[in-house]
Amino acid sequence: MAAGIPEVGGLRSRLALWIFHRYFILTRGMTLGVRAACFDREGRIFLVRHTYVPGWYLPGGGVERHETVGEALEKELREEGNLVMTAAPSLFHVYFNSRISKRDHVVLYRVEVEQTAPRTSDREIAEARFFHLDDLPEDTTTATLARVKELRGESPPSDLW
Repeated sequence: MAAGIPEVGGLRSRLALWIFHRYFILTRGMTLGVRAACFDREGRIFLVRHTYVPGWYLPGGGVERHETVGEALEKELREEGNLVMTAAPSLFHVYFNSRISKRDHVVLYRVEVEQTAPRTSDREIAEARFFHLDDLPEDTTTATLARVKELRGESPPSDLW
């Protein structure tokens, strides 16, 4: 498997994340995110490429105030991929994401999904689609590649994103 690319690399992505997290500091005591390893019936994994940071990621996003992790998961899958869960999500692991901030945690679920319609690009998502696990894009992020290895049982889950 390739080494991947850093999740936060260029000035543009660093600036965007810096702005987002300054906002989150004001609105949240701790940041909590949810991501999903979404698999279709063919065993392919769904990845998204954002417009504001480089690389391919597992779909997900922040858990907002008054929102459960499950509600956030369902919302992010719908928004980022037109995906609906076909079975109950399975909690895979909880990670500390110190690369983003010293108070960010990510809850990762494994989810079986169906796509209700192709996801077209917009201001947030440049591309979104399914990939065979042995044929992931070259510019998949390092963290995404690490999560795929964990999901495949090739390495134990790390506590760090």
